[in-house]
Amino acid sequence: MTNHLWVSSKIAMRTASVLGACLLAMPAWSQKYPITPAQTATAQKVAQAGVPLSDLAPDAPDSYVVKSGDTLWAISGMFLRSPWRWPELWGMNLEEIRNPHLIYPGQALVLDKTSGRAILRNAGAATPGGAPASAGIGSGAGAGGGDESATPTIRLSPRTRYEPAGGALSALQMSAIEPFLAEPIIVEENELASAPRIVAAQENRVMLTRGDRAYARGPVDAPLMDDQTKTQLFRIFRVATPLKDPDSGEVLGYEAQFVGKASLARSEMTEETEGSNGAMTTAIVPATIDILEAKDEILVGYRMLPEPERVFLNYLPHAPAGTVNGRIVSVYGSAVVNAAQNQVVVINRGRRDGMENGYVMAILKNGERLIDKTDPARTPIKLPNERNGLLMVFKTFEKLSYALILDITDGVRVGDRLASPE
Repeated sequence: MTNHLWVSSKIAMRTASVLGACLLAMPAWSQKYPITPAQTATAQKVAQAGVPLSDLAPDAPDSYVVKSGDTLWAISGMFLRSPWRWPELWGMNLEEIRNPHLIYPGQALVLDKTSGRAILRNAGAATPGGAPASAGIGSGAGAGGGDESATPTIRLSPRTRYEPAGGALSALQMSAIEPFLAEPIIVEENELASAPRIVAAQENRVMLTRGDRAYARGPVDAPLMDDQTKTQLFRIFRVATPLKDPDSGEVLGYEAQFVGKASLARSEMTEETEGSNGAMTTAIVPATIDILEAKDEILVGYRMLPEPERVFLNYLPHAPAGTVNGRIVSVYGSAVVNAAQNQVVVINRGRRDGMENGYVMAILKNGERLIDKTDPARTPIKLPNERNGLLMVFKTFEKLSYALILDITDGVRVGDRLASPE
């Protein structure tokens, strides 16, 4: 009997489903993302014990078929109170999924609560056509003669593990983050001032747009030189604006607003010409650039920085290990102080404060200040700060970070406070 129960539990674990680590939907890169020992330990613990029913979302469904367009964040939130707690979901099928980073449309997930703990089973593996395959656990009706009290018979048969080359779900709607990976940049006070700059446009144009040709110069000690072996690309930025800490007033950095892209067509050089008096004079000939993209108006004087190599990052939403706090400094690309869901904000915490990509933080709405009308002394009071939503850090600098607002119940404002999500 003991051996039978051991075999049953092992097979149950092998047929359970995973929601996976929260990563980009790019299999070639997702397998490179490191899983920390702490996350593995959590998963192993849950694999043995399951998840407490109290940790389930109040309206967690009994079953769900993964659909195209789903995200791991949304599915995690469907089953658990805290969507970032992916190790618990991975732990529900620790031995079944060799690559815990991926989940595909067509997988049918079944929530099993019969043992008093929650286990997420895979009711059908994804097939090439997207339809769920037959369940790996038999009902027991065939061997038990219809006796539901009989021990279920588990039918095992060889099967092929099918992992499509593409189509895996991403952790989040990555389209909300991708435009900001190369666009916003935090610089030191004089960093942008010494960068190459646009000095002139053809036909004395005031504004430049896509398809226009313009001219630029680098610093005196680093003129713009064309590399004949490859195309040199530059990002174009407006003059940077200071970002101050709402608490201390310290200038934490300068945000350069991205306005477009350009390619270097000809190098910067000098040219000697003979004057009317026969004397030779030297003139600087600026480099020639072509505007490839214009997100906003581009003016003479705007600065340029080399286009960095594209880095495909995997985002693993997770709670910080310790207590964290912070404030929202600004809303990116907007002159207003309010932000909505899927907008990007700057927070006053960076690498020096231990910020990491993937950190999930709770947004707190400042409690209203009012007068206690029930008090004859009309005492001023302040209502408690209330949780208003969640954001995830996705790009860190030394003193500041960019974060994506994941979900909110009300508008988010500059100055709102941040705290640990649990």
